[in-house]
Amino acid sequence: MENVIYIRMRHRVQLRKDHRVKVKDIARVVGPDHVVSQVEEMDIYQITDGDQNIVIIDFIQLLHIILQKVPQLELQGIGPTQTIIEVIHEKKKMNIPFFIIVWVLLFVGAALAIMNFHEDVSMQSVHQKLYTIITGKEEEKPLLFQVPYSFGLGLGMILFFNHFFRKRFNEEPSPLEVEMFNYQQDLDRYVVMNENKESVKQLDDR
Repeated sequence: MENVIYIRMRHRVQLRKDHRVKVKDIARVVGPDHVVSQVEEMDIYQITDGDQNIVIIDFIQLLHIILQKVPQLELQGIGPTQTIIEVIHEKKKMNIPFFIIVWVLLFVGAALAIMNFHEDVSMQSVHQKLYTIITGKEEEKPLLFQVPYSFGLGLGMILFFNHFFRKRFNEEPSPLEVEMFNYQQDLDRYVVMNENKESVKQLDDR
């Protein structure tokens, strides 16, 4: 049992360009301390400009490199069999005019979507009828309903998305976060299948 180590590869990691990837960067290693420290410091890959944004490290690659250097080890893999390395390049400064243009477009687009929805369901007519039923008077602009409804609409969206700027109300993920998570999972599966040379073999490959 002294020569047995357990390796759990991380699903996704972020590393900078030109970084020399070590085992400890992409995996959690458990076993005897003197062996673990040796394995964790082993070089696995060198990120270069040719790698662009994504690098896939397969467990087989990891196994091959470790056993080349320490052949007497017995390796047990746990969890994911690939690690996706996201290569982080130099951060660009925020372009303020571009940010403002995008913010205005999103704001106007969201406002138009809400207004078109309200027009489709005749929301103004509904408010007028409710006002007449409750007060017995007819009012073309029943602000008594429209103003609270407008505030309630904004508050409802804040509660629905579970965020107010960067503040989160509870640990429950919002529907948007769940959709983004599912999208990221699908994207990761696609990347693993198309970027990982171990997973795809062409007809002419030898």
